[in-house]
Amino acid sequence: MTVKIYGPTATRAMRALWIVRELGIPYEHVPIEMKDLKGAEYLKVNPNGKIPAMVDGEFKLFESMAINLYLAAKYGKNGLFPVSLEDQALCYQWSFWGMTEVEKPLLTILIDQFMTPPDKRKPEAVTEAQNALPKPFAVLDGALKNREYLLGDSFTVADLNLASICSWAKPIKFDFGPFPNVAAWLQRCLDRPAYKAARK
Repeated sequence: MTVKIYGPTATRAMRALWIVRELGIPYEHVPIEMKDLKGAEYLKVNPNGKIPAMVDGEFKLFESMAINLYLAAKYGKNGLFPVSLEDQALCYQWSFWGMTEVEKPLLTILIDQFMTPPDKRKPEAVTEAQNALPKPFAVLDGALKNREYLLGDSFTVADLNLASICSWAKPIKFDFGPFPNVAAWLQRCLDRPAYKAARK
């Protein structure tokens, strides 16, 4: 059975494309265009008319973090989804934390710098976002002290989900100087062959 992942690579669908590569499962990438999101066929997959979405047999799922946690739990025989309930909870914690603490400010800066006409840019919002990032990155830096990955020595879905968000710090040239543990961890994650293959 082939898992279908809907959405262009340069969107949150990238997270799902990364994880299917890590898992080594058969998948089909459907890079649906934005203009087709409100089409009747796609709305049967995701009634929100947004991306990404996933179809696994008869099962349909939207929300990128839910998709990745599901795929890791179902197909993660290689340690991507940990065994203990406590470690599984940490995977949820870091995935949701990334969405609530890091994603919005990073996206605010990214969109303003690369997708907004100069006359429509909002420097105040960018400054606010820049000021918001050191606090969560300090938390993350502390969590990564003396460890390779969020749960210890092994790469898990927690790292994949959070690194997929933190990767947006690269194009905006965020200064990770004060957060060396985060910088080293993020580079380890983004150097993985599955990440590089998913971006192609």
